[in-house]
Amino acid sequence: MDSFQPPVLVRTLTYAPGNIKIYYPQIEGRINPRIQQQVNQQIIQINQQLQQMQNPEARPGMYGEFAVKTNEKNILSIGFLNYAYTPMAAHGMTYIKSQTWDLSTGRTYQLKDLFKPGSNYVEVLNRIIKAQIKSQQIVTLEPFKSISPNQDYYIADKALVIYFQLYDLTAYAYGFPMFPISVFDLQNIIDENGPLGKMAVNGL
Repeated sequence: MDSFQPPVLVRTLTYAPGNIKIYYPQIEGRINPRIQQQVNQQIIQINQQLQQMQNPEARPGMYGEFAVKTNEKNILSIGFLNYAYTPMAAHGMTYIKSQTWDLSTGRTYQLKDLFKPGSNYVEVLNRIIKAQIKSQQIVTLEPFKSISPNQDYYIADKALVIYFQLYDLTAYAYGFPMFPISVFDLQNIIDENGPLGKMAVNGL
């Protein structure tokens, strides 16, 4: 019997004025109450940012949801989605964001923070993404050159998932290009004390 318990429980709340319906998470658990409050406030801010990204004409009919990608070893990684349709548009527009926290400190992590200082993580990730684009025969709008300094990502189990917004890399019909990369393929450059380092260690 697996006795593993995630560090926090994730409750689903609903923000639903008018025709808007946004499902968003709030956490509670055996962590510092200040950190819990901080994370919950940041979750609300992320959802507000997503709402602001939508065309004002589309906002009255917005829909939002989330997915917990990692909730173990004091690491929490959540993906957020917001969809809205502008009247007369050919299709609705969807944006996704994600955030990764260390629940023992409350720290949030940009992509660069996952790796050892001075490591060539950009070159390594670019090489892996280019190989996946080729092997999966993904048709890009322009040849892929490089990830951005604030590149979107989330952590799922023992993988780093790099993703791109609609139109950033491919045509709308392709959806969100996602590139899962095993932490074991990055073991030489990841910060062993960071989220990816914790995922690379077996056991609790």
